[in-house]
Amino acid sequence: MLFLAKQLAHAMPTLRAQTVWLLMLGRAMKRFDINSPVRIAAFLELIAHESNECRNLEEDLSYSAAALVRLWPNRFPTIAEAMVYELNPEKLGNFVYANHMGNGPPESSDGFRYRGRGLIRITGRACYTAASIALEVDFVSQPEALLEPRNAALVAAWFWKTRGMNELADRRASDDPRTFRQVAAQNALRLS
Repeated sequence: MLFLAKQLAHAMPTLRAQTVWLLMLGRAMKRFDINSPVRIAAFLELIAHESNECRNLEEDLSYSAAALVRLWPNRFPTIAEAMVYELNPEKLGNFVYANHMGNGPPESSDGFRYRGRGLIRITGRACYTAASIALEVDFVSQPEALLEPRNAALVAAWFWKTRGMNELADRRASDDPRTFRQVAAQNALRLS
């Protein structure tokens, strides 16, 4: 536990509630074989980046029209088209996440309901369902349960392992963590 505490302090120097996260992450990492110095460092580095050191466990989706054009140019080719969704997280989520990742059409509200949550932001009804089945926690009817540290840590470790990230960390042991983060993100997207 001392090793993990040192790794956590290194990866997340401004982490709040360090004792809680140390306990929850330690349990989740043990369960999903994130058990070598390389795996631990890579996992902590990725979740530190994805969650802003465990501060942001939910996708915001509150963007200006200009930001929407930059982030989703295929969906928002003009400022005028983006203005309809500007600073409206629910409407935006229901639009951009509609009809894929297991979500229904915009009127189902699945896009906003199953927006990115957790330490490694899982997104979409299909991923929430898979996590529910694997971890025996009903994230489909209670998506906000992913905001609890225990669940956020478990889902992150489950997602990590099921996407082959332990093996990727083992192969990339000598790479710079920033390089690992980029490769890991691409690997997770490819496998989701």
